[in-house]
Amino acid sequence: MAKVVYYSGHVQGVGFRATTAWIARTHPQIRGWVRNLSDGRVELLADGEVGAIEAFLADVRQRMAEHITAEEAFEREPDLALAGFRITH
Repeated sequence: MAKVVYYSGHVQGVGFRATTAWIARTHPQIRGWVRNLSDGRVELLADGEVGAIEAFLADVRQRMAEHITAEEAFEREPDLALAGFRITH
């Protein structure tokens, strides 16, 4: 399973991507990436087992709650070519 999440709010320029990558290291079963979008949102892809994705996203939400005003999540097909978690541009 994989999920794409779009975070809105004051999510750029506050260490959101770096914090997300740090959180991902505590969830080694998660593969994916995080990046800033030109419209001020942050886009995140989390790939892995359902429970692992939900735990990871809950940790991101909890750690960055003061910066997030809205989030939209969509399921998508897993990407078996992914390895690790990274910040992209």
